[in-house]
Amino acid sequence: MDQLYIVVAGLALAVPIIVMEFIWLKPYANPSAGLNFTRSHTQHSGSFTRTLVKLLGLGVCFAFVAFIYWLFPEYRGGYYDRFFDIARYALLMLVILALPYFYWVDRAMVAPKDSYWQLGMLCLGQAQYVNWKSIVQLLLGWTVKLFFLPLMFIYASNNLNLIIEQDFNALWHWQAPFSARHSLNIYQFFNNFLFYIDLLFVTVGYCCTFRLFDSHIRSTEPTFLGWVVALLCYQPFWGAVFGSLYISYSSGQDWSNHFWQSPNLHFLYAIVILALVVIYVWASMAFGIRFSNLTHRGILTNGPFRYTKHPAYISKNLSWWLIFMPFLVAPEFDDKIRLSLLLLLQNLVYFMRARTEEKHLSQDPDYVAYAQFIEQKGCFAWVGSALPILKFKPGHLFNLDEKDQRQAHAGDAARAKDAG
Repeated sequence: MDQLYIVVAGLALAVPIIVMEFIWLKPYANPSAGLNFTRSHTQHSGSFTRTLVKLLGLGVCFAFVAFIYWLFPEYRGGYYDRFFDIARYALLMLVILALPYFYWVDRAMVAPKDSYWQLGMLCLGQAQYVNWKSIVQLLLGWTVKLFFLPLMFIYASNNLNLIIEQDFNALWHWQAPFSARHSLNIYQFFNNFLFYIDLLFVTVGYCCTFRLFDSHIRSTEPTFLGWVVALLCYQPFWGAVFGSLYISYSSGQDWSNHFWQSPNLHFLYAIVILALVVIYVWASMAFGIRFSNLTHRGILTNGPFRYTKHPAYISKNLSWWLIFMPFLVAPEFDDKIRLSLLLLLQNLVYFMRARTEEKHLSQDPDYVAYAQFIEQKGCFAWVGSALPILKFKPGHLFNLDEKDQRQAHAGDAARAKDAG
């Protein structure tokens, strides 16, 4: 039943956003949508045959997703059953709506021979019409969805269950004196609630990839490194390989244990952590219906992205330092150093996620302009000044040219000194 609640909540979130955008922002008119709904364009451009070829390509994508779910043991247990129960009904609706939607959008497309059409033509033995890069990008985009959508759906369901099962009497009706237990109950409820909101936006984002709303996938992360550092942050890769065997920075104690004897400090510290979680959720909400890992679906400059390129990563990683506090709660000095280094290693994984994302998105001139503005006016503009190697450079992970230039200038100065 909880999966139905997620569907209803997702629709309640997505539909108003889509309707308001459609009326006031008119995303279908954006150049990035690649659509032209003027009568002079649509009255002669529709093709029922081309639409059928695209539907064939869509069917191949569905078959690809089904094959992955059938193949890997991760999806053959019971963990994802709630998602698959809903997915069966959703698939039926997609099959019914796909023909009219594809035909209508095809009539308005400026370049109608898209990757779905090319994949369909490939299946018909017409490989001469295929751009292989386009086909790979299409399948990579579906790989992103097939991996993240069920995971986020289940996460959202689990968080919703925690909220439903919450004992609100114990949460709001307590007797003085105020204790750390009361503080912890409040913290846990709002933490679960905030992450539920985040996961709801994320789940909706993976579902709403429609060209009509300009929320389609423009490109998918093309590098192996980008995929590795992203997937490392999610189950089953994190828990099965790294979470407990390598990058495990928990000492068994955390902030709550440390402040347990000081209820007021416990409560104030909890508020600081929740404030970072709010920033993290705010970043997800700024995407509207366009959230997605490993993909380019438009450039964000609103919300917390007005101040930094990676508000979610920064707030999340700062919150981990405040939650686990390995530098304080670890029992021995060498444990403090060791666990702090492991947490720094996780921070490094997210740092590399940020850099690979920047490299991918820098294919878009709008992102280049945005990143250069943030580098000069953002909250962390001082980082690039202090460490020029970290300055944004389109198409690169690091600004090595400036480092090379400094080394060259130093070498020139040394040679001039020797010559003098």
